[in-house]
Amino acid sequence: MTTRTPFKVAVLDDYQQVSQKLADWSTLRGHVDITVFDDHLADADAVITRLLPFDVVCVMRERTPLPRHILSRLPNLKLIVSTGSGNASIDEAAAATLGIEIRHTQYWSTPTIEFTWALILSMARNLPREHQSLRDGGWQVSVGDEIAGKTLGLLGLGRVGSAVARIGRAFGMNVVAWSQNLTAQAAAEHDVQYVTREALFEQSDFLSIHVRLSPRTHHLVGVPELARMKSTSRLINTSRGPIVDATALIHALESGAIAGAALDVYDIEPLPAQHPLRTLPNVLATPHIGYVSKELYRTFYSDTVQHIGSWLECHQP
Repeated sequence: MTTRTPFKVAVLDDYQQVSQKLADWSTLRGHVDITVFDDHLADADAVITRLLPFDVVCVMRERTPLPRHILSRLPNLKLIVSTGSGNASIDEAAAATLGIEIRHTQYWSTPTIEFTWALILSMARNLPREHQSLRDGGWQVSVGDEIAGKTLGLLGLGRVGSAVARIGRAFGMNVVAWSQNLTAQAAAEHDVQYVTREALFEQSDFLSIHVRLSPRTHHLVGVPELARMKSTSRLINTSRGPIVDATALIHALESGAIAGAALDVYDIEPLPAQHPLRTLPNVLATPHIGYVSKELYRTFYSDTVQHIGSWLECHQP
C-alpha cells in the first residue's frame, strides 16, 4: 500500500488508553496518522470540531453517537469502524447517503454474562458495603442472602439472558423469564419457566435485564413494574440504561420500595458527577464495563486495524 498523504485516523473514547497496546497498528505505519482521544465529548459541536480533520473515525460501541446532524458536518469522513457487530447510535442511512462506509468488529457476550453474575453476587452478599467498612477500619456490618432457592427473573432470554439462566440454575435458583417476544416453548427449551410480565416483577428476588433497547423497550421498566417488585428484591441492568425509567427507579430506591439495584448502564453516559445513582447507599454502580475485557478489547482493536488496512487497499491514489 502506498499513499502520498497519510489518512487521518481518530480513535475515540479510549478511556483506559489501551487501543495502541492491545493491537498491532504497525501495519498501518506510513499510511495513516493516528490520534487517540481518551476523553469523552458530549456536546455535538465539540464532537464536530474534533472530528473535522479526520478521514477515519474509530468508535467504541455507542460511547460517541454519530447521528445525521454530526455526520453531515464532517466532509472529510470516509470510514467509520465501530467495535461490536452493530451500533444503533450511528445513523447508517445518513452515512450511506453521505458516502461514508461503516465497518464493524467481532463481538461476543461472555464478558457481560460473567459481569452480570459479579453484580448479582455482590448485591446478594453486600460486598461494596463490607469492602468499604473494612477499608474504614470496621468489620462485619451486614447479613447477606443466599441465592440458592431464590427466584432469578430474566427480562429477556436471548443470547445473554439464556446464558445467565444456565448459571442461575447451577446456583440452585428458580429461573423465570418474560419478554415481549418470548414464548412458553422457547423458555422451556432453556429449562426456564415462562411467566407473565406481571408475575416476572412480582416473583423475582433478582431481576436481570437482557433485552435490546428499542422504541418498544424504552422505559419498559417503569413505575407500575417497580411497584410490583418485593421490597427485598434487587434489579440488575447490564443491557441499556433507558430500558429502565431512571426517575422511577431512583424513587423506588429512595423509598425502599425495592432493596437495591446494580447498574452498569445509564440514560446519560458518562454518568453526571452529581447524579443520585452515584451516591444512593443501596446502589452498586459501575461505569458501563460489562463488556470491557482484555480478550474482547484485543479483538475490537485488532479487527479495527484490519478493517482500516483493507479499506486503505481499496482507496489508494
